[in-house]
Amino acid sequence: MSKMGDHRIDGFFDFVVPPLEGLWWAGEGEVDYGRKDDFHFISMLRLPDFVTKDDFNWAVETATAKKKKDFSRAEFFHYEEGKCVQCMHIGSYDMEPVTIGKMKALVAQEGLSIAIDGKRMHHEIYLSDPRKTAADKLKTVIRYPVK
Repeated sequence: MSKMGDHRIDGFFDFVVPPLEGLWWAGEGEVDYGRKDDFHFISMLRLPDFVTKDDFNWAVETATAKKKKDFSRAEFFHYEEGKCVQCMHIGSYDMEPVTIGKMKALVAQEGLSIAIDGKRMHHEIYLSDPRKTAADKLKTVIRYPVK
């Protein structure tokens, strides 16, 4: 947005918007796929390092005025990932527990443990657009924090 208007961002360079990411939880501990009504999530878009909180606030204000929509729930925050195990899941979201089971087996084999604790969460990176991709071909990176 700033490239086209009067607002200038120090260090700005053209960049490709990364894929949508999500942090998921359902109460305490891991997500229970059998209880989808209990799911909570935060959708995220990774921003380049040159974007500051002031730049973000400017963008929210500008989008709110231009689009006449409420973007006040958008938040600028830093997520500390820490040590993780991750896997490329290919298939429907409903089949993720199979991939997660394999990840848990690897975690145990390596002498680690899952570290989902309210600050570190089930993390997904969506590489496919579900509106344009068959469910059995969806690509999703799944990350679980470990210790």
